[in-house]
Parts: sequence; C-alpha cells; structure tokens
Amino acid sequence: MSILDRDTLGAFCRHTHVELAGAPTGLLAGLTFGLKDLFDVAGHRTGFGSPDWWRTHAPAMRSAPVLTQLLAAGASMAGKTHTEEMAFSLTGENAHYGTPVNPAAPGRVPGGSSSGSAAAVAGGLVDFAIGTDTGGSVRAPASFCGIYGIRPTHGRISLDGACPLAPGFDTCGWFARDADLLARVGEVLLAAPIMGTPGRLLLAQDAFAHALPETASALAVAVTRVEALFGPAHPVTVSADGLPAWFDVFRTLQHDEIWQTHRAWITAERPAFGPMIAARFAAVANTDPGAVARALARRVEIGALLDGLLADRAILLLPTVPDIAPRCNEPAETAVPVRERALALLCIAGLGGLPQVSVPAGTVNGCPIGLSLIAARGEDELLLSVVRQLAEA
Repeated sequence: MSILDRDTLGAFCRHTHVELAGAPTGLLAGLTFGLKDLFDVAGHRTGFGSPDWWRTHAPAMRSAPVLTQLLAAGASMAGKTHTEEMAFSLTGENAHYGTPVNPAAPGRVPGGSSSGSAAAVAGGLVDFAIGTDTGGSVRAPASFCGIYGIRPTHGRISLDGACPLAPGFDTCGWFARDADLLARVGEVLLAAPIMGTPGRLLLAQDAFAHALPETASALAVAVTRVEALFGPAHPVTVSADGLPAWFDVFRTLQHDEIWQTHRAWITAERPAFGPMIAARFAAVANTDPGAVARALARRVEIGALLDGLLADRAILLLPTVPDIAPRCNEPAETAVPVRERALALLCIAGLGGLPQVSVPAGTVNGCPIGLSLIAARGEDELLLSVVRQLAEA
C-alpha cells in the first residue's frame, strides 16, 4: 500500500510522488522517512511547493546526497512531503496545495516550510522525515507539532541537489518522535558518533522574556529537568541590543540572498505566487544595498559574540518559539506579527550558523510547545547526545 493511501493529513505530495527502497542492512534498516519536496530525486521533477517551479524545471539528473546516504543506511523513502511555496514562510500554508493537518493541534498550522515532514512524523506516517531550516522551518514545526527537530550547523550537511532559499542560512534538518532516532539519523548524516556532555548550561533570559508568559511558565518544568541532569543554568542576556534588532539583521540578509538567488527565474517566468508569498517576494526585491552591507558587518559581530558565549561546550536553553501554533487561515495583519515575533527567537542560530534542537517540553491550552537547546558551531554531536540523555533520564 502506498503512503498516499494512508495519508489523511495531506502531508505527502501527489504530483511528485516517488517511493524508494533502502538497503537491506544499515543503522536505519527497516525505517521509513519522508523527504521534503525541494530535494532532488533522480529522474523526477522537484516541486518546491510551486506549480510554476515544477513546470519550468526538468527532472533531476541525480539524487541529493542526503537521500542517497539515508537509503544506503537502510531507510526507505515513503514519499515526498509538502513544503510551502519556495520554502518562504513559517506557517505551512500553501495556496496551491493546501495545508497539512497538525495532528497535535487540529485547526492550527503545522508550521513551515517543512510542513509535510513535520505532520508526517507527528501523525506516525513515517519514522522520521527530512526538512530544511533557513529561518526556522524545522524548529518551529517541531514545536508546533510536539516532536523533535534539529537544525544542524550551517554547512555541516550537504545541500547539493536541494532548491535554495537563502544559501547563507539554509540547512538540512530532520524530525523524529523520539530523541534516540533523532540521534541515529544524525549519526548517518553527520557521519560521526553521537557523544558528549555539556560543559555548562546557560539560560537565555531575554529569549524567555520575549516569549508569551504562558509559554515561559510551561517551559519552566522542562528547564528544571535539564538542570537536574546537568547542573544549574547560568542566566545570560543573548542580545544586548534586543532580539528584534537581531531579527532586522537576519531579515535584511535573508531577503537580499533570496532575491539574488531567484531574481533571474522570477523575472523570466513571472510565476503566479500565492498572495502571501507574492507579497514577500515583492518585499525582497527592494532591499537597500547599504542596509545589506551594514547587516553583513553586524552578523560578523553577532557570530563572534555567540562563539564566545557558547565556548567550552556550553548549551543555551531558550523557548523555540514564543507561542503555540497559530490557527489556520489567519489574516495577514495577524499572521505577520506572529511570524516576526517567532523569528526574533529563531534568528539566533541562523545568524551564528549554530546547531539547535527543539524538544517537545510542555503544552499551553492543550497545544505543544518546544524547549530549544543551542550549541556552538560544529557541536552537533554534543547537542544530540544531550537531548538523548535528557530523554533517557
């Protein structure tokens, strides 16, 4: 039976469906996964959440290395999962293909742009799923759907054969329902053993203050559990000039990269974007070069600050997002402020190129909320080890 026959969540693509069997043996033998529909599969077109992208691009000549690694490790690909149009949003709503159901909070968005991957894992359709994270597209859906999700160190995992959004921020991430499987997938994609203990814990006071009070309260119990295992967390302020100011840096650079990456295709093809995505692309086309130069310099300063903060195997604790998943079909005047508030937290790892894991850690009004752990660049194995130890405690 095809995954499409069992998919009542709208998580998997019909128009780009393909199934591939994994090797008979390997670390992930017998497991199934979904692949976000911006990764190439040889002989098939990649949809990228856009009918016009699918129409104007030929079938891929070769498969993305991420896919071949997973198949070689024994996992079987059940199908391709929905993404938001051009992977350019955080809610998971696609004007052309619809919105996957959030199994943990029906009536609320699953989060994007890795919406189908998150929904497929949360709903038990597959064991794990591959997504991408530029501004928060694995971490936010993980929090909204009550599952584990990782954004690795920028550049750590190959994005060859993946449609880019903003290459200076794009990463390949993944979801699982349990910490052990999250780590096992990491062993394959990182090609390294998962091990290590933190040198110290840090509590991001400004990040908790940025979250809604009910979110901070719900996560307090999870923070206590982490401290019980690894010692007390030292309070720190991540951004002296305020997290919204960091988001402005992130947005300026991301918008410029998106336009530089896709300007030629948009100009030539004039794609029929959905209303929300059309508005975003109209905004990215007007980035001020002077603002970009200033943002680039500020990103270097922020990176150095974060490197110092996270030295000596430090782990930073913070809310993944400020609130639970928004309701579906929120108007732009409501959706945009929610998105921007979330990105002020999510941009920390993006600006620093840092690995971050969202852990299911509580509920607010019956809906999941995630606690995040951030480590220094290159400390992905440490981060996954810490998350695994927390789950086993």
